[in-house]
Amino acid sequence: MVGQEKVYEILATLGITFDYVEHPAAPTIEIARQYWKNLDSTHCKNLFFRNHKGDRHYLVIFDCDHDLAIHDLEKRLQQGKLSFASEKRMEKYLGLRPGSVSPFGLINDTEHHVHVFLDENLRKAQKLSFHPNDNRASLAVKVEDFIRYMDQTGNGYEWIELY
Repeated sequence: MVGQEKVYEILATLGITFDYVEHPAAPTIEIARQYWKNLDSTHCKNLFFRNHKGDRHYLVIFDCDHDLAIHDLEKRLQQGKLSFASEKRMEKYLGLRPGSVSPFGLINDTEHHVHVFLDENLRKAQKLSFHPNDNRASLAVKVEDFIRYMDQTGNGYEWIELY
């Protein structure tokens, strides 16, 4: 499992600067909100799903101020029936534990198994924030830098209107 240090190393290699705040463990959006006051960014919710057969996995990223029903998400993504992936699958494909899911977990997906769906509305933000593979910190990056990071992961991703 690759943690914060590797995330920062990769961002530095890509020339990506970021704002950063350490805080107590924040495994949910509700808990994390209290620590974000100094991060001027759109805070993202990251959900990890699997398809009905369990042979495809998806990371869905959207503004944390919105909620999505799984049934509505299934219609929008057109990937069939979805369910939340188990902790075992999360560790296998993203190297992460529940409460720390973020696109930086793609660093651990060396076979590029996980496909990412990003809400189209996130493109309008100046900066996006995520946990850096550890829910005891949050970081914010410019949207264009986040796209550069996504391009280098090797994972498939697409922008889609989720709400």
